[in-house]
Amino acid sequence: MRQRDDMTFPFSEYEARLAALRERMADRLLDAVVITDPENLMYLTDYQTTGYSFFQALVVPLDGEPFMITRAMEESNVHARTWVERTRPYPDTGDAIQMLVEALREFGLASKRVGYERNSYFFPAYHQDSVHTTFIKGQLVDCFGIVEEGRMCKSDAEIDIMKRAAIATQAGMQAGLDCIRPDITENEIAAEISAAMFRAGGEAPAVMPYVTSGPRTMIGHATWEGRTVKPGEHVFLEVGGCYRRYHTAMMRTAVLGELSTSMAHAQDRMKFALQEVKRWIKPGLTVSDADNLVRNIITDNNVGARLITRSGYSIGIAFPPSWDEGYIISLKQGESSVLRPGMTFHIIPWMWGIDGDKTAGISDTIYVTGDGCKSFFDMEENFVVKPEHGVEKKKSGKGGKKNA
Repeated sequence: MRQRDDMTFPFSEYEARLAALRERMADRLLDAVVITDPENLMYLTDYQTTGYSFFQALVVPLDGEPFMITRAMEESNVHARTWVERTRPYPDTGDAIQMLVEALREFGLASKRVGYERNSYFFPAYHQDSVHTTFIKGQLVDCFGIVEEGRMCKSDAEIDIMKRAAIATQAGMQAGLDCIRPDITENEIAAEISAAMFRAGGEAPAVMPYVTSGPRTMIGHATWEGRTVKPGEHVFLEVGGCYRRYHTAMMRTAVLGELSTSMAHAQDRMKFALQEVKRWIKPGLTVSDADNLVRNIITDNNVGARLITRSGYSIGIAFPPSWDEGYIISLKQGESSVLRPGMTFHIIPWMWGIDGDKTAGISDTIYVTGDGCKSFFDMEENFVVKPEHGVEKKKSGKGGKKNA
């Protein structure tokens, strides 16, 4: 390992992560692991690139120096960003898996018990098949999740980095809410959000902001498409800010015109759900208990709305196509995982189908402490209501007076 002082975290943090990984490897009787998930590579080494669609891997032996397999174009990221000294790059005209297997042989792992991330998005089946047909003297074992066990609880240093991401998230959301008015387009709202995030120190997020207005709020995971916001409509925003690949996220809703009885009720339900879950979250609570708390409050509404998803998910390191770590742990029914200090969650008590044709949301990103939880944000949770931008009342036929 090459000690350096210009990475995201102190060098000792990476040493501790690597040591903890090797303890888990020893528990599973693994001589080495092949790590291919971009988030896990970042966690262990500080390596990142947008070129992760090309095969890349960190091989960590139980004993000995780790090494990386990357496309030749990406090798510069290893030297510029990480503590890794050994690299085996392959050219665009080469065979990435052949390079991996040859490196395993070179470093004495050809006949060893080697773990690999079978469920990794970026280790496709045809690559795995190739390894199985060429790595014939050793034993390949699925070890998916072995790095995520360390990522589940964030260190104090990681929490500090996520606070930097939260500054960008909140700046972007505030800019988006401030600019909403009739005749503005969803594209313009997205532009204001993005500019504010980046000016606040945010970096390229795993997902750009979600911006929908009026009837388009009922389309799941839709974002801006040039639609013009009309008087009296509402706008639903979800923003994920990023710093050094760590993310925080929040949902907010803006209403043009007076707040209807239905939307006021929805706002109260979501705020109450957030208030209660943040009051009860602490070490020892199961994620299923937390989900049930949120779900029961949202379900108890009189406006026909539903919580059609999980009620939250782990959040932290992320690359496209998603900013969440929900595959590590999610707040959902039947999930028995127990909350521990350092866990971080995006809590999402949003409501789909208010009056049958509206979606709105208020959410928060929190971290679990020794005796409770804290929010990364200090932003108002109420809907942003702009009564001056409601639908104009029709004028009477005589005298130009408005109807009473």
